[in-house]
Amino acid sequence: MAKRLLCYYSPMSTTTSEHSLSEHAVSERPAPERKEPAYLFTEKQVAEKSEIARRFLETRARLNANVDKANNFLVKRFYNLDHTIYLEGTLPAKTKELMGLVASACLRCDDCISYHAIHAYRLGATRAEQEESLNVALVIGGSIMIPHLRRAYELLEELYG
Repeated sequence: MAKRLLCYYSPMSTTTSEHSLSEHAVSERPAPERKEPAYLFTEKQVAEKSEIARRFLETRARLNANVDKANNFLVKRFYNLDHTIYLEGTLPAKTKELMGLVASACLRCDDCISYHAIHAYRLGATRAEQEESLNVALVIGGSIMIPHLRRAYELLEELYG
């Protein structure tokens, strides 16, 4: 009987005849209600406050226009998933943006760091919350992320002063 692991812990049969679906049926939890977050600042207000943010937002809009022209169904689905994940839900949108900041810093993606730092700022994250999030990323990501940390702090300086 061949088995493989699914999600590290649950053995999954490679044949359908071994177990009926009803044996393994798990009741689905209702999805939390999701809604658009209430931003404290518009992108325009952020761009007026920070030159780094302005350049990032303008470049992102220009490059997204190129992607949109391709009219790629899979890209649209991914963008929709990305948008939906960061809506208000069980976790507040601000918390999710700070989590995104940590992951982005660990992955050493400067555009992603800027995106999540800007959105966390727009959602009312304090500078201290962003810096603590970057501290978590530093511990996880190690010293190789220090150049990205420097650029993140430069953006935070412009946003928070």
